[in-house]
Amino acid sequence: MRRISVALPICLLVLAGCSDDPDEPDDDDALRLVEKLADAMVEAAGDDVPAADTALAELPFASREGAERALGYDAIVEGMDGIAPTIEVGDVEESKGLTTVDLTWSWPVVESAEPWTYETHVELVEKEGDWAVVWAPTVVEPSLAKDEVLDATTIPATRGEILGAEGAVLVTDRPVLRFGIDRVRVREAAAADSARALAELVGVDVAPYVRSVREAGDRAFVEAISFRRQEVPADVLAAYEGIPGAVALADEISLAPTREFAAPILGRVGPVTAEMIEEDPDRYRVGDIAGVSGLQARYDEQLGGSPGRVVEAVSATDPGPFRDLFRVQEADGDPLELTLDPHLQESAEALLAGIPSASALVALRPSDGAILAAANGPGTEGQNFATYGQFPPGSTFKIVSSLALLRAGLTPDSTVTCPSTLTVDGKEFGNYSDYPTSALGDIPLRTAVAESCNTAFIGARDELGDGDLADAAASLGLGVDHDLGFPAYFGSVAPPATETEAAADLIGQGTILASPMTMAAVIASVQEGALVVPRLVGQVEVSDHDHTPLTEEEAAQLQEMLRGVVTAGSGSQLADVPGEPVIAKTGTAEFVGAEGAVQTHAWMVAAQGDLAVAVFVEIGESGSRTAGPILEEFLRAAG
Repeated sequence: MRRISVALPICLLVLAGCSDDPDEPDDDDALRLVEKLADAMVEAAGDDVPAADTALAELPFASREGAERALGYDAIVEGMDGIAPTIEVGDVEESKGLTTVDLTWSWPVVESAEPWTYETHVELVEKEGDWAVVWAPTVVEPSLAKDEVLDATTIPATRGEILGAEGAVLVTDRPVLRFGIDRVRVREAAAADSARALAELVGVDVAPYVRSVREAGDRAFVEAISFRRQEVPADVLAAYEGIPGAVALADEISLAPTREFAAPILGRVGPVTAEMIEEDPDRYRVGDIAGVSGLQARYDEQLGGSPGRVVEAVSATDPGPFRDLFRVQEADGDPLELTLDPHLQESAEALLAGIPSASALVALRPSDGAILAAANGPGTEGQNFATYGQFPPGSTFKIVSSLALLRAGLTPDSTVTCPSTLTVDGKEFGNYSDYPTSALGDIPLRTAVAESCNTAFIGARDELGDGDLADAAASLGLGVDHDLGFPAYFGSVAPPATETEAAADLIGQGTILASPMTMAAVIASVQEGALVVPRLVGQVEVSDHDHTPLTEEEAAQLQEMLRGVVTAGSGSQLADVPGEPVIAKTGTAEFVGAEGAVQTHAWMVAAQGDLAVAVFVEIGESGSRTAGPILEEFLRAAG
């Protein structure tokens, strides 16, 4: 900011102190020169433009040596990581025969902190009828010696831990080796070839990594991948040193106990992406480590804290210690508290590890909705099916249909008809292939639930009015969205467009979609006798949605019928699970596979005591045969 002085009025009153020579440079000329100098220094610092290519090279200096040293301004500020200062130009001052102009420098070293601010001054001399700059390093910083430069170093904050149930540490700093290309150690012309070789060696996408290395500065370390210290492949350790510029840096990164542990939900920490830098340039710079996916990304500001930074005067001839000029202290991140139980999460992942198809298991506590496990099998290929999968739930949805029928006036003893097949608007519906013939014909609703008779539920559709199914679903936690602080799909009960869709909806097909988390909440609501809304992130408040509450009688009737699934129906393998009585429901949902063949999703949900569980396998034989054994083993391990 140029501050206008009172030099002209004084000139008019005290003529002896001012020159009448129109060719002699005046204060305005001096200010214009210093403003050009300030603009040139800002440009060269912030835009990575060589000083020789800026207006700095065109300015008049008092000597040739001074002009050459001024072009070394690049080297003085190169270590400031591209931070652009602002420079305010003060007034022209005359003292003891010297003409000087003050500069007020302000560097936003850390965006969230007060800037580094100080004053320097520029000495001017007359040269060939004009002003010229007397250059010295002290123009940039008042204490700089001739061989010193500025260097800003980030002081990383300690990342906050992610905690689980009862304060168990889920994610904390663990030792890793970070493999990448150090641009200091490889010629620019060879950097791309080294990047390509390293990417192929460690198994990352080649083209994006090569591009990152090409675009990085000549002092940058560009990470390709981090491995846990105990998991570095032997061939990588044996070969990386043969790649020019490839290095392995020992470090610590926020990691879960294992690579698989709740990985799609927790996310990961790694080098910031170009997109992250573009979206939030004040927070992220090239080379920063931050949360790049999952909860690590969503809560990065909380977990990451605020990095500090120290600016030092670094000497080219004196190895140190360097002089601190300015320091912003780091502020460590705060922990993120989750409800995950490490034992149950690990048990769930172990049970899914051998399933070739995509699979998921969610366990929650009915008394408060806390998600205790949200596991995704390896077949999901890193996708979060557990809380965000969107699949027809098959006959597990008959829990909802049963509540709708109870509210329509039926009871568990009401007679419904279960034929082998039933045709609706030209579409034939049947029961599963080994449905017991003894449970065909006129049967009580409890038997239709226990044996999972499709045709009985479809045949009772006329008992329901528009919206009854959706209302029953809402009472059990399906079909109404909530922001839980993480990706969560609560399912959908869209109005059917045809009679066929309306029939299919009653057996969890048609327009019905749900996630494993949602179906765990459905049976949890039955077990609790009240709406259960899942929660995972402790600091996110979760409230009920508008719904018709379950009555004590409705809850008791549903519990009774779902207990019958275990004692006399399709979930009989759970009958001898130790502990409190188990209620359950199996489910199988047809879908058209990639090659046009009809395949089936396998589902099973159950609750025991203060635990509710949903198991989903994308391609399975049936709920009881495919999902059932997984659920049984989980309940036994949990007990």
